[in-house]
Amino acid sequence: MTATTLSMDARRRLVRTGIGLEAITLAWNVVGVAVLAVLAYASASVALLGFGLDSLIEIFASIVVIWELTGVDERRQRLALRLIGVAFALLAVYLLAQAAVALVAGHRAAPTPAGAGWTAATAVAMFALAFGKARVGRRLGNRVLITEGRVTLVDGILACSVLVGIALDGLFGWWWADPAAGLVIVVYAVREAVQIFRE
Repeated sequence: MTATTLSMDARRRLVRTGIGLEAITLAWNVVGVAVLAVLAYASASVALLGFGLDSLIEIFASIVVIWELTGVDERRQRLALRLIGVAFALLAVYLLAQAAVALVAGHRAAPTPAGAGWTAATAVAMFALAFGKARVGRRLGNRVLITEGRVTLVDGILACSVLVGIALDGLFGWWWADPAAGLVIVVYAVREAVQIFRE
């Protein structure tokens, strides 16, 4: 069943499902920002700080998608995509500076089990939410929901990269793995921003 052949009732149900998925993502990331702020401060981890900032971007993106789903038109879709792209560009600039300073200064984080636990739980949640958004977005033919679903998918991948950085630092003392994981987020943010603006 394609977006053009959906009945009004089916479309309304899918829109409600899409909004529900975004609301869950929003709630998870609101809690995540607070948790990651505490954990990043306690461990002085650039990767956790970057992941917390990425959660702020995800919050913004979810709000934009909910706004877009409540009144779909082409102009609103284009504006929603641009807003998400700008947010990613700003995140990339900040994290690049933060990771570069940490690498040059030889800054050493102090990994914590709590940081690893939250990051692992976030990875599982984001992969599940990304799958749901991709499915609903395709059925609705909604580019904004599909794009934000990609953001959520990469958010899960980023959680895995941060987890690897924490593990390498904690197990082998590879202090550079933490800011290097932050640089992974920079690459991802630039790639997403460029792709959004090209589209």
